[in-house]
Amino acid sequence: MQVFNYSGPEFNPYGEDERQRLTEPGAWAAPVAPGPLKATLRLPGSKSLTNRELVLSALASGPSLLRAPLISRDTLLMIEALRSLGTIIEEVEGTGGFGPDLRITPAELEGGSSIDCGLAGTVMRFMPPVAALALGPVSFDGDVHARKRPMRTTIDSLRALGVDVSDDGRGTLPFSLYGTGSVAGGEVSIDASASSQFVSGLLLAAPRFENGLVLRHTGETLPSLAHIGMTIATLAARGVVVDSPEPGVWVVPHTDIAGIEVDVEPDLSNAAPFLGAALVAGGSVTIEGWPSETTQVGAELQTILRDLGGEVTLDGGALTVSGTGSIRGITLDNASELAPTIAAIAALADSETVLTGIAHLRGHETDRLAALVTEINGLGGRVTETEDGLIIQPAALHGGPWRAYADHRMATAGALIGLAVPGIEVDDIATTAKTLPQFVELWSDMLGLVEKRVDPAAL
Repeated sequence: MQVFNYSGPEFNPYGEDERQRLTEPGAWAAPVAPGPLKATLRLPGSKSLTNRELVLSALASGPSLLRAPLISRDTLLMIEALRSLGTIIEEVEGTGGFGPDLRITPAELEGGSSIDCGLAGTVMRFMPPVAALALGPVSFDGDVHARKRPMRTTIDSLRALGVDVSDDGRGTLPFSLYGTGSVAGGEVSIDASASSQFVSGLLLAAPRFENGLVLRHTGETLPSLAHIGMTIATLAARGVVVDSPEPGVWVVPHTDIAGIEVDVEPDLSNAAPFLGAALVAGGSVTIEGWPSETTQVGAELQTILRDLGGEVTLDGGALTVSGTGSIRGITLDNASELAPTIAAIAALADSETVLTGIAHLRGHETDRLAALVTEINGLGGRVTETEDGLIIQPAALHGGPWRAYADHRMATAGALIGLAVPGIEVDDIATTAKTLPQFVELWSDMLGLVEKRVDPAAL
C-alpha cells in the first residue's frame, strides 16, 4: 500500500531540490513551443469531484471506494482533515495511473483536532459543517494567503444553525468551533455572492442535520452555479434528492448518504491550459477520457475554445482542439475558474476580449483579476479591470517575470503565454501541485521536451 503524505502548508510534491529550482526567481523559464503541437494526454481526476466524494464518503452510512481520484495538495489536505475527525481512509492499488484508489470507511466523528486548510477553498468551506457534526472542539487555519479568503458566510451560517464558532470577529481564518455531535438544521439564509462553495459546503453535510436544511441565497448574484449543480448531482448519486423549488433555494431532507463506488472524472479545468496551447502554438492537443456528460465547469471549453478560433471535436471520449496560432477575441460571461486560462489566450488574440461575471475571482487563491491585470500588463499587455471582469485588448507582449501569487491557475496562465512569448519566467511553478502535481511533466510531454520528471508514485 502506497501512503501519500504531505507536510502541511509547505506540501511539496517535487522534492526539496526540485522545489528550490522551480521557485527561485527566473528558475522556471516557460518553454516556447518548438512548433505546431501534436500531443495526446490523459489527466488526473477532478479536484472538485474528489473532494466532494471524500466528504460524502465520510458522512455515508457505509464504505465507499473512489477510483482514480486526484492526489494533489488540495485533496491530501481534505484526506487529512477527515482522518483527523476519525474517518478511515486507506490507499489501495490504483486504476487511474496517477496514484492510489481510496477506500473510505465512515466512523463516529470526533473533535479535538486542528485542520490545516492550506489554500484549498473546498477544505475551508466544506469541512466546518462536517466538523460541526463531531463531538468536541475543531480549529481551522491555513496558508497566509488563505487568511485573506472570505469565510464569514460559513461562520455566520453555522452560528445560525446553533453551532458555537469563535473567530474574534474576523470572518476569516483562523477560527474554531465546538461541535456537540449533531446539528439541528432547519432554515438558513446566506449571501453566497463571494463563492458557491458556501452553498455546497452546507448542502453536502445537510442530510446529516437532524431536520435537514432549507437553504436560501439572499445575494444579488450567485457565481459558479455549475459547481452547485455538481454538488447536487453527487448527492443524488448517493440517494439524496435535493429539491430547488425556486432559484436560490435548496431543500435537503434528513436521510442516509449511501456508500458507493465512484469513478472520478479527469479534471476538465486542468485540461484548459493544455487545450488552449493548441490555439497559442498551433497544431492539435487531445485529452483522453473526456466524459460525454459532466457537471464540471471545464465542459464549457468546447464552446469557448471554438469561439476563440479553435477547431474542437469530441470522438470516442477524446476531446481534440486544433488551432492555427491565430486567436480571435470573444465576449464571455461567467468564465469562473477558466478565466485565467482564457485571459492568457486572449492576451495573444487579434481583437478585444471582454470577460464579465467573474467578480468573485477576487476572493480565490489570490485576487485573480488584479493579478491578471498586473502580470499581463507587465509584459506589455493592455488589460483593464472592470467591476465584474476584464477587458483585454490586443498588444505585442514581451518576455519578463510572471508571478503566480501562490495560485495554480496563475502559474499555468504564465506557462501558456510563454508558449508564444520568449523569456517568460514563472516564479513558482511548483504551486501547480495544488491540483496538478504532474503539470511540469505533462507540459513537457505535450511539447516533446526532455525535462526532469516528477514521479507521482514517489510523492
